[in-house]
Amino acid sequence: MRAAVGLFLGLAMAAAVQAGEQLEEPLADKVRSALAASVADSAPPRPSFASIDDRLAYLRWLGATSERLKKRKSEHAVRVEFLEAVWYESKRAGLEPELVLGLIQVESGFRKYAISSAGARGYMQVMPFWARTIGNGDASRLFHMQTNLRFGCVILRHYLDLEKGDLFLALGRYNGSRGRGEYPSAVFANRRLWLGDGTLPAAATAAAPAGRPGG
Repeated sequence: MRAAVGLFLGLAMAAAVQAGEQLEEPLADKVRSALAASVADSAPPRPSFASIDDRLAYLRWLGATSERLKKRKSEHAVRVEFLEAVWYESKRAGLEPELVLGLIQVESGFRKYAISSAGARGYMQVMPFWARTIGNGDASRLFHMQTNLRFGCVILRHYLDLEKGDLFLALGRYNGSRGRGEYPSAVFANRRLWLGDGTLPAAATAAAPAGRPGG
């Protein structure tokens, strides 16, 4: 009962949270070059697996998550393409897919062409300055599904590295509200929804840093 109440409060908080904005901060040349290389790789979002068990775990995840997303994206082909890209880009960046889905739900409500009052764009609400800083300068590309997911995951990974693995602070930095609890708590609450029963096969999980709520 207590867990259910906590989840309800977390979701209520999520509904009230507005997408923030990443702050434009100076980047060392080495960091900028590394981030630019990360977003430039145009490999297609097609996962590869070391074993048949890993592939079956992925297919189970895809099927279950597709069902949960049906209310947001009714067309099966569009839904699967989106989830394949989320899986690929999150795993590529060393992030948990359910965390990324939780972030997308809070940031844009799964709206591809969402624009915040601050000008952040797309599913993961990426600020246009990133296109200039580490991309090719074309901010309109942030409305392209894989491009937006690529930028968003690379940026979150960068913030996670910057915060030495502290997911709470990294999420706050992503939202431009570092140190405040509302946004990370909302993302964590929605992450739990995408986890479903709270468990996934070992091959389908990515460890999240511990030490903060939801981590």
